[in-house]
Amino acid sequence: MWAAIKAKLRGTAPSEEPPSAPSSSTAPAAPAGGPFSEGLFASRVSEAKLDDVLDELELVLLQSDVAMPVVDKMRKDLKKTLAGRRLKWGADLESAVRLTLETTVREIFSAATTDLFERIAAKVPGPYSILFVGVNGTGKTTTVAKLAGLLRDRGLTVVIAAGDTFRAGAIEQLLVHGERLGVKVVRQQEGSDPAAVAYDAIEHAKAKKLDVVLIDTAGRQHTNENLIAEAKKIRRVVKPDLTLFVGDALSGNDVVEQARLFQSELGVDGLVLTKLDADVKGGAALSATFVTGRPILYVGVGQSYADLKRFDPEWMVERLFSEGTAA
Repeated sequence: MWAAIKAKLRGTAPSEEPPSAPSSSTAPAAPAGGPFSEGLFASRVSEAKLDDVLDELELVLLQSDVAMPVVDKMRKDLKKTLAGRRLKWGADLESAVRLTLETTVREIFSAATTDLFERIAAKVPGPYSILFVGVNGTGKTTTVAKLAGLLRDRGLTVVIAAGDTFRAGAIEQLLVHGERLGVKVVRQQEGSDPAAVAYDAIEHAKAKKLDVVLIDTAGRQHTNENLIAEAKKIRRVVKPDLTLFVGDALSGNDVVEQARLFQSELGVDGLVLTKLDADVKGGAALSATFVTGRPILYVGVGQSYADLKRFDPEWMVERLFSEGTAA
C-alpha cells in the first residue's frame, strides 16, 4: 500500500523544501527522532499543500481496498497531525505522512485481541466451542481443518461438526481432513439440520471429555434470509464460546462488506483472513478490522495445515508500508 502512496506523493505532491541552509560549516545537522521540529531551519506544512496531498491519498487508498470509513479516519488523523506543523531541516512531507499513517494503522489493529489457548484452558468444564461463519469459497472449511491441526499439535483433543449439510462435498471434504489429522468428524446426512449436527458434536465432546468443538457452517450470503435464520438457530442451540468470521483477503471490499454484515446480523468475536500472503494491497485486512471493531485472530498464508498463523499486527504494518512495487 505504501509503495502506491509514495509514488502518488512523489508524482503530485513534492516534498516541502526547507529554507536554504547557510554555507557555513556550522549549519545544523538534521535532528534525529522523527520528521517534526520547531527549530530555526524547520519548514511549515501549509494547509493548502496538505489538502492536495489528502485528495491524492484518498484515491490511492481506495484503489488499495481501503474502505471509505478508514480513509476518512486517515484523512482526519493526517490533517490533525500535520496541518501547521514544522518539518525538521532535511525532512520531507513524505516521511511525515508515512509516520502518521503508520500510527493510525497501529491504532486500528490494536482492537482487543484474545489468546485462544488461554480461553480454551479457562473453560471448565469443557468443551470449548468455536463457530465458523462466512460465505462460500473463502476457505472456511479448510480453515476449520487447519485450526484442528494447530490445536492437535498443542496437545488438545478436538472434534469437528460438519455443519454445512447443504453440500455433500463439504461433508466429504471434512471427512478427508479428519482422516489425515486423526480428528473425528461428527456428521449427518445431506440436508440434515445443521444445529442438530453441532449439538451432537458438543454432546460427543462432553461424553469423551474432549477439549474443543469446531463447527463448520454453510456459506451464508447475507441476502438469503433463510440461511441467516439458520445460522442464528445454530447460535441459539449451541451457544458457542467463540464465533469467527472467515473471509478471503483477495476479495477486497467484498470481504469488508461481508464482515460488516455478519457482525451486524450474527455478531462475531474475531476474524480469520485467508490468502493474506497473496494480498499485495492489504487494505481489506485493515478495513475489516475497523468496520467490525473485531480483531484478526488468525491468517491463512498457504495451503498446508501449518499455514494458519496467529495474526501479528506488526507483520501487517510492515507489509502495508513495504517499499515494494506499487499496487
